[in-house]
Amino acid sequence: MTVTPERTMTNAKMTRLVSFLSALLKGKKVAFSDFLHKLVSSQQLCQHLDTQKILRPPRRPRKEKVKKSPASSVDTETSQTKPSDFDYLKVIGVGSFGKVLLARHREQGGYYAVKVLQKKMIVKRREQRHVMVERSVLLKGLHHPFLVGLHFSFQTPTMLYFVLDYVNGGELFYHLQREISFPEARSAFYAAEMATALGYLHSLDIVYRDLKPENILLDSGGHVMLTDFGLCKEGVAAGGVMHTFCGTPEYLAPEVLQGGPYSPAVDWWGLGTVLFEMLYGLPPFYSRSKAKMFENKLYAPLQLGSGVSQAARSLLEGLLERDVTKRTGASCDLEELQEHPFFASIDWDDLLARKVEPPFIPNVCGPCDISHIDPAFTLQPVPASVNERCRASGASEAFPGFSFMNPVEYMTPQPVS
Repeated sequence: MTVTPERTMTNAKMTRLVSFLSALLKGKKVAFSDFLHKLVSSQQLCQHLDTQKILRPPRRPRKEKVKKSPASSVDTETSQTKPSDFDYLKVIGVGSFGKVLLARHREQGGYYAVKVLQKKMIVKRREQRHVMVERSVLLKGLHHPFLVGLHFSFQTPTMLYFVLDYVNGGELFYHLQREISFPEARSAFYAAEMATALGYLHSLDIVYRDLKPENILLDSGGHVMLTDFGLCKEGVAAGGVMHTFCGTPEYLAPEVLQGGPYSPAVDWWGLGTVLFEMLYGLPPFYSRSKAKMFENKLYAPLQLGSGVSQAARSLLEGLLERDVTKRTGASCDLEELQEHPFFASIDWDDLLARKVEPPFIPNVCGPCDISHIDPAFTLQPVPASVNERCRASGASEAFPGFSFMNPVEYMTPQPVS
């Protein structure tokens, strides 16, 4: 078929086209598929040059990549990111459903922490909802300075992939193991950044529920970054309650242990527990026997040793208050903590802007420096299964809407310094 140059459709031509379509359907009760068949097979219609212009799919410019606007994120199952886009270098973490790997993006050159989860294990334990909540919280916290951010997420027939910020200053747990405890000023700095992150999540009606030193990372500049949002609960506004028994034994609030409803104030108990551990070297009420530890949490008095200021003692007593109605943070959330004398030296605006100089800066030589990562992880071999040589799959029944691609990634690669 010879195609002549395209011309603008006039009102008269449009009228003739509409008349033709009306005649085609007039008096006939046909299915829409029958109409389409007649439409595209009609010689009279297909010979109409202006109709060809309407039916012909738009041409894409050759050798040009379509750039996505940074103002809107891609949240579909059409993500083209796939496992083979990355070189997997080291294991840097291990969890119940998979592993976290240090990976380098082959095209961009940036370094990421890639959390790879086994679908069959998640489905077997009925944890699909927690995985999808983690994805949702990661997206909501993309721009907060003390929350690990999500760059990509995609799935294959057997695996789920979260491509996250690579934070290589080490877990707070790692540094506590080496140093036993921290000076009060250093503890106050970390507690303030954690409180800011928790307050931000609460402002979005999200409860974290799993604050512990293993989930608190230090970046190469010495700032706190919270990670692992699998136990978060969304949609809990001020005054709301939860019932699910979840968390880590040493850091569980007493109201969770009692099995009744609990509020976002569980996060402030968690902060008090971590602060106590930073100052004293062990969590409060700790015992090697879980039964004894739980009994201590419910009934034993809080034991505060010497060597800390009166302001620190006051804050610990407020955060580790069993009566939730009296717990620091329970009524006015983050504002209560910001006004406490323990944080008198903190400029909260500067803290949020990352202008407060951290009291400790990890000695990180570069993006491949894993010296602050536990050798129990890094000595493990990278499993071959994570590098499936296939395209990312579309939505599965268990994990619809999982894929995400941050458009900023294609404009500003951010290798770790």
